[in-house]
Formats: sequence, C-alpha cells, structure tokens
Amino acid sequence: MPQPVLLLGAGRRRAYDEFALARVAAVRPVLLVDAAPPAWAQPFLAGHLAADPGKGGATASAVVRFAARHRVRGVLTHSGAYALAAARIAGQLGLPGPSLAAVAACGDPPALRALLAARTVPTDDPDGPGDPGGPGASRVSAETVVLDGEIRIAAITRTTLGPAPARQPLRHAVHAHDGLLHNRFLRLAVDRTVHALGVDRGVLHIGLTLTDRGPRVTDVAPQLPGDLIPLLVRRATGVDLAQVAAALATGEVPDTTPTRQRAAAVQFAYPAATGRLERLDLSPDAVHEPGADRMLLTRHTGDRVTAGPHATVADRLALWVAVGETPSDCDDALRRMARHLSADIAPLANAA
Repeated sequence: MPQPVLLLGAGRRRAYDEFALARVAAVRPVLLVDAAPPAWAQPFLAGHLAADPGKGGATASAVVRFAARHRVRGVLTHSGAYALAAARIAGQLGLPGPSLAAVAACGDPPALRALLAARTVPTDDPDGPGDPGGPGASRVSAETVVLDGEIRIAAITRTTLGPAPARQPLRHAVHAHDGLLHNRFLRLAVDRTVHALGVDRGVLHIGLTLTDRGPRVTDVAPQLPGDLIPLLVRRATGVDLAQVAAALATGEVPDTTPTRQRAAAVQFAYPAATGRLERLDLSPDAVHEPGADRMLLTRHTGDRVTAGPHATVADRLALWVAVGETPSDCDDALRRMARHLSADIAPLANAA
C-alpha cells in the first residue's frame, strides 16, 4: 500500500470540495487533520487526527508527531486558510512543497506585489477601486505545475465576474485549445512569478488580468484552486490537478500529459434579491440536457441570502457544470441547464 498523504482540512462545502478529496484518495491513502470532518468525507479517509490545522504552533506540533508515527509521505491542503500550516509542517518533516516564505508572500497581497514588482512582473490589485486592470480587462488564471524548476501551464481558466462591489465569479471556463496557452507575454509573467516566489515544486493558481498593456498578475494561490476548477481542467484536458498535487507533495513525478481536447465550464447562481429563500427547485430533467455534467443546489429553503451585487460565495444558490467540444457548446449547455432552476425569495423587509 502507498504511504499516506496528510490533508489539512476536508472543506465544508461538499459541492466544491469532494471532487479533489476523491481524486487524491484514488491514488493515496488520506490522513485528514480536521477538528470536525464532515460525514461526506469519511468514505475517502484512511485515518483522522481531530485537530484544527488553523490553530497554530500547538496543533502543528501535534500534527508533526502524528505524521511521524504514520510515516506520512506528503502534506497537502486545498484551503488557502491552511496553506501556511501545510508549508510549515512539510518543512518540519523534510517533505516537498512550497517554502514557508513563498506561501507567506502569497497570503500577503501588498508583499506579493512588491516581490513581483522587484522581478519586473506587472501586477494589479484585485481589491482596488474600479475593475482590476481598468476598462475592458478580463480575468484569467494560469493553472501552473512546477516540477524541479520546469514550469508548465496545464490550463487557462477564464472567469466572468459579477457586478460591483462584490464582483463574485459568475462562471469559470477552461478550453484545451485556449489561445492564451501560446501567449508569450502571459507565459513570461507566469515564469517570472514562479521564479520570484522561489517555488520549484507544486501546483499554483496564478490570477491575471488581461489589459491593453498586457497580462498583469493579481494574486497567487500556492495550492489547488477552488470553485471546481480542477474538475473543469480534468474534463477539458484530462490533466488531473488533484493527483498532480498529490504526486508533487510526495516527491513523485506527475503525469501532466493532456489526454482530452475539449471545453468545460461551471456557472453559479446568485440570489436576485436579499431575503429569505422560500423555494429552491431543480428539475431532475437538468441532467438529461446535452453536455450536462452535474447540477447541484448549494442552499436550502429557509436560508437568508444576499443579492448578487453584495453576495459572497456562501450565497450561491446552485452550480452547474457543462462539457463540450468548444466553449460555445458549453455556453449553450449552461443556458439550457439554467432553465431548470427556479427560486422564490421573500424580500428582506418581509422576511421573518
């Protein structure tokens, strides 16, 4: 049996977090560090340490002792909140992974921009006033695999943002033949970002804006991206980012060879009004739409929700994923699937 990998945090949102856990568990026994693991995670686990990985030094020491007893081969997390703890624990155990300094820089936006600027990497502030990158800018991310200094962009994720001020993602889309994969300016920005951070092994989610001045880096996540982006990448290209991350964390050489040439996209539904969710229905016919991969409700009747312009990820009502030969195929499928969702919200003034 392969030696296990230590996972910090299972996540609390099954619709988003189960896919990555299932893919890692398919190739490695998973030992979970989580104060209260959700029931849906249990079938994928080989063991569990009841500890909060966000609690700092005391928990880290307990995790190191636990990992030593179980001969852990690698340390992983798909939570940005635990990325620093994962780097610290991996370092103490002498296991592969981004350095503590690199992860700390990724979690400090001003420090990250200063670090990148020193390496002549153009940057944007995603939380600054107005739209990042200025009028006409669009948001993308480079799903990047780094192995012993070799940098590979496994996929480009194009993100459609909602209205200000929240500017929450409405849609992510991946296309195996995205022209940005061959954009030398984007490639240069990604390469310089990886070198500036000093990362020589790991999966990075590098956010960028595309402007009339060229690509500009907005943020870097030193762990698997969320929002089902690993699912989209696998459906579109065949590259399994979750299993790639597990291989890199355990010192192995991952297979990043594309085996598919397709497109995939995920759409999120946000409330049209702020109030109490009185009805949320999904027709079972949705799964029969051509191109449908999955469609899930993510809130329940009785929940209080906030309208799109001010919504958070927690306010999303549903998500649906489509696959197709082209991005246009995915667009058409997402529109058809959207017709199967209906909701009624009692406005805030009238909500109990």
